[in-house]
Amino acid sequence: MRNYDLITPEGTKDLLFGECIIRRKIENTLLELFKSRGYSEMITPGLEFYDVFNLNSRYFPQENLYKLTDSKGRLLVMRPDSTMPIARVVATRLRDAVLPLKLCYDQTVYRTEPALKGRSDEIVQTGIELIGSQLKIADLEVISTAVDSMKALGMEFSLEIGHIGIFKELVGRLEATDKEKERIRKLIENKNFPALNDLLDTFGSNHITDALKKLPALFGGAEVFEKAEELMPDENIKRLLDELREIYEDAAELCGNDGNITVDLGLVNKTDYYTGLIIKGYLEGHGDEVISGGRYDKLISEFGYDIPAIGFAVNVNAICKVVEKSGIFPAVPSPDAIVFAESGCEVEALRTAQELREQGEVVEMALFDDLESVREYAKERKIGKVVVIDGENEEEEA
Repeated sequence: MRNYDLITPEGTKDLLFGECIIRRKIENTLLELFKSRGYSEMITPGLEFYDVFNLNSRYFPQENLYKLTDSKGRLLVMRPDSTMPIARVVATRLRDAVLPLKLCYDQTVYRTEPALKGRSDEIVQTGIELIGSQLKIADLEVISTAVDSMKALGMEFSLEIGHIGIFKELVGRLEATDKEKERIRKLIENKNFPALNDLLDTFGSNHITDALKKLPALFGGAEVFEKAEELMPDENIKRLLDELREIYEDAAELCGNDGNITVDLGLVNKTDYYTGLIIKGYLEGHGDEVISGGRYDKLISEFGYDIPAIGFAVNVNAICKVVEKSGIFPAVPSPDAIVFAESGCEVEALRTAQELREQGEVVEMALFDDLESVREYAKERKIGKVVVIDGENEEEEA
């Protein structure tokens, strides 16, 4: 008995007509912007060996991966992330390429989050990776590209920046297991203050636990840095704060000080291959981030090539949801003309249609055996011109 032949798997959906137009417009707008800044597009396989995502750091829990085997019994996964496969390519096929490398992509990733309702397991990501530079200008270029990506889509947005090193510096001084550290990270990310306080209380009261308790509340403008320095009078953390402050001030100036860029020291991304700057972007009317990225200076070294990198991905699905929420879908364009062939005139009709297309028109062939049906169809589809080929005269109707 077939139970699932008329539905799609959880976390996926069919896209029709106007939805496809929205998605392609977003993808094309972003890719054109990236390429205008010197980024070259690349595509990695939808299927990767599990080993690519099973490095020492285990960035992706295997329960979140879609897994299958190949004809030799080797374990494969459907690509859950674009950055790690690109890191693999850089460490192998692009190892001798001139640095810096500026790469962009537009591809789908697959992840399962069983606990989430309304989730997307099939996510279109369009993004960039700037590889081979640790300079501040690289960080600022990526931030400005993220800002311009949102501006290009014509939507109200906000961009948050943070530094994962601050959290790692603090949590690394706790006598905690990896599982406990991950629990602390998740509570900070979700800004769950009561549960975070309860968990940190089990480690006693000291300046480390006090700082971690207040980390999710440290967000806003330039005043965040003063509050953080008072809370964490530590030379290593002060150095990280100074680094982030410099980037924040330059980014705010670069983007016109219009209030779209804020600091959030509670940014502690789940994908913990990030080592420094963290970037998250949000659109008005959508609670989840639509841009996520940052600096990952150690990831490519796990593939045997030690070079720094920074990048971000735009969640195209999330932007589509914001557009669709307005209820205004773009009209599906109608063909300019439809060509009807009387019996025996099919070849001539096909040639006529091609000639019209070469003139720049969108032309459809009529798949009816009587002219009245063609006229009704053209009226329904709002096709402005009917071309009739009868072997003797070519007739056009408005």
